[in-house]
Amino acid sequence: MPFLYDTHVHTCQGSKCGTSTGAEHARFYKEIGFQGIIITDHFFNGNTAVPRDLPWKERVELFCSGYEDALSEGQKIGLDVFFGWEQNFNHDEYLIYGLDKNWLLNHPEVESWTRAEQLQVVSKHGGCVVQAHPFRNRAYISQIILGPQFCHGVEVINMGNFAYNDAAAYRFAQEYGLSMTAGSDNHFSCADNWKDTIGGIVLDKPLASVMEYARIIREHLPLRFSVDESRFALQPDAPSLETFWLDENEQPSPTGRNWLHP
Repeated sequence: MPFLYDTHVHTCQGSKCGTSTGAEHARFYKEIGFQGIIITDHFFNGNTAVPRDLPWKERVELFCSGYEDALSEGQKIGLDVFFGWEQNFNHDEYLIYGLDKNWLLNHPEVESWTRAEQLQVVSKHGGCVVQAHPFRNRAYISQIILGPQFCHGVEVINMGNFAYNDAAAYRFAQEYGLSMTAGSDNHFSCADNWKDTIGGIVLDKPLASVMEYARIIREHLPLRFSVDESRFALQPDAPSLETFWLDENEQPSPTGRNWLHP
């Protein structure tokens, strides 16, 4: 029996761009047959719904409210709900799994992390860092920044992307030997046409905790996806994407690579 998990979900309580509450997400995913979800709201350096001028404890409490709403509903209806967050730097974003609310309450320095510090501390605590939708090209993204040295894995399927974004991410992860994972980047749970917008990972048994998922990523254990891997096919009409590496000082420089037109 397959067990489906969406690893990338935003709530309106934690993310300014979110539309559905945590509880609404939980009911939706239960209805469509998923085993669980990971709530990954935008953290304070990104598109957070949390006012930035509040004391740290209040900010963390508000930030976690979407996850806690989903968790409460999930416990009632039999849906696994786990916690993570999405950290933004220069529009290169990273999904953090394995640190919890209590950890956040005691570590306000997380807000000023560099990418290297983020990887070091998350790794120390047994969590993992996944670069989210690395080849996304949107008007608000000035540069497509790739950080293979700052993550354990890559989100190679993001249902908010175009298929060619994911095709490039797949080749990037392959070349650098990074774990591959999948998520919806879901901001709005709606029963209509969900098969075009919802995806995730498929496991042979339920996750015991988010730390188990982090271990899968860190140890490069195989994952299956709920979305057909034809999504990774090269498309002749896909645009060329200018991309940038990060050096040891986390400064960008052009890769000179064309990931979609080899």
